Order: sequence, then C-alpha cells, then structure tokens
Amino acid sequence: MSTTQTPPVLAAELAQAWADIQRYHPELPDLAAPESLIGESSSACGHELSFERLLHEAVHGIAASRGIRDTSRAGRYHNRRFLAIAEEMGLDHPEEPHPSSGFSLVTLTPEAKRRYRPTIERLQRALKAHTAATTEDTARSFRGPAARHGSSGGGVRVKAVCDCGRNVRVVPSVLAQAPIVCGGCGKPFRIPEVVGAAAS
Repeated sequence: MSTTQTPPVLAAELAQAWADIQRYHPELPDLAAPESLIGESSSACGHELSFERLLHEAVHGIAASRGIRDTSRAGRYHNRRFLAIAEEMGLDHPEEPHPSSGFSLVTLTPEAKRRYRPTIERLQRALKAHTAATTEDTARSFRGPAARHGSSGGGVRVKAVCDCGRNVRVVPSVLAQAPIVCGGCGKPFRIPEVVGAAAS
C-alpha cells in the first residue's frame, strides 16, 4: 500500500470517527479538514494521533460551538472549562493540572472505551496501515522536513475564521495548501493576520 493511497483512507476514517462522536454530541461542528491531523504533533494536545486525541480535539470543537474560551497561552494551557467539557465527553484527567499545558493530557474513561470500541478498533487499523506505508515510503524517498519531523508546519495551530463567525484551529501551512471551507456559510476559513496569504 503506498503513502499516496493511505492518507485519503485515514482521513476518511478520521471523518467517520468524528461522525461517531457527533452521534453522541450533536452540537459538535463538522470536522473541516481531517487530513490536517495526520502527521501533526502538538505537545499541548498529545503527540500521537489516536481516538483519544480525536476526542480531545472534539472537546475544542464543542467549546468553540458554545463560545467558550477553553485554552490560553497561545492554545497550550487547557483550563478548567476545557476539563468540564472533556468530562462530559468521556475524558478524564488527574486532579492536578500540568504547569504548562493544564488539563490537556486527558484519557478515555472506561465507559467511553466501551461506547466507542468499534470506532477505536477501526481507527487503530487505519493508523497502523498508514504508519506502515509511511515508514516504507520514507525509506525510499525524500519527503521534506515537515514529514521527517512528524509535523505539518511545526504543529503550531492558529485560529482561522470564516464570514459567518465560526472558527477552527489549523496549522498555517495546511491552510496554505488548499482552502478549508466552512460547512455553515460555504466560505473559506482564513487567518485574520495573514488574509492575503490564506486567500492566495
């Protein structure tokens, strides 16, 4: 299986897993760009892509839909508002926050593991296939610094907004590759500080 085939398959599995979460949490917005999570590492949100990580990202989605500011320090510190939503969604955290990332390192509760077991197993299979194909491809070809370091543009995400006021967190280099379109108004998301770059 080649890497060129695997990312679309993994992106589709991520989108399906997100839809599974939406069944239990209908206010969760649609996942604008599942491919933006592939290969991205973020110390604030956990290094590895997994269902646990996806559910963590869904907490941010719910917070955004409710207009709740769930992080500070450029998105690194996850506050108690983040933790409250995380607990609603089946994630738990040790009692004390981490000094720099707060309550970011959440884990699935036993109940959430049971609820999402088929989804977790399906996503794990897709992730294993993706990892195997990527490792095989890396041995044969040069893939650039972002791929070598396991991130897309360093993994630092910023807020991108659309005309109807919705927002997503995105790595600027991912947004530069192609527009991410809002499911609500149909307009592309853009990073306010670099409107010209995002629109080009």
